[in-house]
Amino acid sequence: MALIVQKYGGTSVGNPERIKHVAQRVAKFKAKGHQLVVVVSAMSGETNRLIGLAKEIQPHPDPRELDVILSTGEQVTIGLLTMALKQLGLHAKSYTGGQVKILTDSAFYQSAYLSIDEHSIRADLSNDCVVVVAGFQGMDESGSITTLGRGVRIPPGLRLPLRARR
Repeated sequence: MALIVQKYGGTSVGNPERIKHVAQRVAKFKAKGHQLVVVVSAMSGETNRLIGLAKEIQPHPDPRELDVILSTGEQVTIGLLTMALKQLGLHAKSYTGGQVKILTDSAFYQSAYLSIDEHSIRADLSNDCVVVVAGFQGMDESGSITTLGRGVRIPPGLRLPLRARR
């Protein structure tokens, strides 16, 4: 049994039918006995829609408040995918970045990962649960929601706690 971390971008989860397809793919890996963490983005086009809404209110959106708004796109996706997994009979649980305790700096809309608390994820994995995590959000030390911006890559040298242990 391996620990597998899968990432699905916006196009892969662009509508309910595609989300159901992702759930079926995840279920195939789960059926082989693997532990799974699934990281998803907002549905295709959703981030642009949310930015557009923010700009209708404030031409240059406040970065902190923009992160609050942008984080909702991923929250919709994690909830829908988790429901699709449960519909297939799998035990699944969704997490926002704050619930996983992804700690970031306070550079809103372009935050960097500082640490990731793996405790909750590992506990769920050991209970045969598929874990679904919002992809690029976290919280800073003051509890503000942060996002990592678009196209962000995990920086070299950051210890990713979800690597399979031997």
